[in-house]
Amino acid sequence: MIAGQSKLFATPALLQKLVRFNSTGGAQVVKIRDAIQQALDEEMARDQRVFLIGEEVAHFEGAYKCSKGLWKKYGEERVIDTPISEMGFTGMAVGAAFQGLRPICEFMTMNFAMQSIDHILNSAGKTYYMSAGRVPVPIVFRGPNGAAAGVAAQHSQDYSAWYAHCPGIKVLSPYDAEDAKGLLKAAIRDDNPVVVLEHEILYGQSFPMSEEALRDDFVLPIGKAKILREGTDITLVSFSKALDDVLKAAEQLKHEGISAEVINLRTLRPLDTETISKSVKKTNHLVVIEHGWPFCGIGAEISAQITESDVFDYLDAPVYRVTGVDIPMPYTASLEAAALPNVGHIIKTAKKSLNIQ
Repeated sequence: MIAGQSKLFATPALLQKLVRFNSTGGAQVVKIRDAIQQALDEEMARDQRVFLIGEEVAHFEGAYKCSKGLWKKYGEERVIDTPISEMGFTGMAVGAAFQGLRPICEFMTMNFAMQSIDHILNSAGKTYYMSAGRVPVPIVFRGPNGAAAGVAAQHSQDYSAWYAHCPGIKVLSPYDAEDAKGLLKAAIRDDNPVVVLEHEILYGQSFPMSEEALRDDFVLPIGKAKILREGTDITLVSFSKALDDVLKAAEQLKHEGISAEVINLRTLRPLDTETISKSVKKTNHLVVIEHGWPFCGIGAEISAQITESDVFDYLDAPVYRVTGVDIPMPYTASLEAAALPNVGHIIKTAKKSLNIQ
């Protein structure tokens, strides 16, 4: 750690950079990248065993500036730049977790984590089970997931269903700034491997944060969804970037006299089926929206869990899904847009569920 640097960051000046006030001087809004930086900074200050490792996380302050200032504050032993070798630095991080440290392994994109999948699923995800509970693996794997813009098929994949399929790891998918901070802090404190699927386009987006969320003791529970908008006619379930369109669709449906309840999953594994079930028992209609492919997706799992439970008797229509198109992501902007769900698709599907023309 660089001597004397810690005093430079625990100041009101930092909060002034991270937090800006709206025109009325009321609610505070924070960019996703800054909420992530807050979580990293607070947890590194709280626990000396926490360290960050990945490509360009130190000197360049992160490919998306999520680790801004951390190298200067904590030094090269705790904010570690690596070569372009995902398999190598992921293995190092998992090994460090075996020895009692608490690594945060950052990928420039979760597409590159495919190089590290053996370490993530086999080494980190199964060791606690295979050691009969004697070797916990407290590690976080995080980075941008899903389609950004104009980066084509190999850099646009949504890995939500991939990771959620696998026992031994927890999977988080934050949407707003409170999600980004509170869920990441929970992941770092968890004694199990946690995959945090962020979204590149959301990094620069600003969201309101409560006074409670700005405190350094703010942590969200893993495995608990959040109702973003209450409604009575239909339940819309989604996560991550797709929620932007879901909330817009819910607002348009309101103008047509349809009251939509919007649920932000936050956690994909373990899945908060209870919150979804309670909502569907009230609205009797369910649509699940995601950017990923339809086959074996998150929506498919939710549909199965709902129809295989007592909630099935409350449904007045089938469970519908709105997903990405079942093809590799095109590069051309017009085709890329056509491959992803939009507000119109959500509204059309909601009306189909409600039998409204």
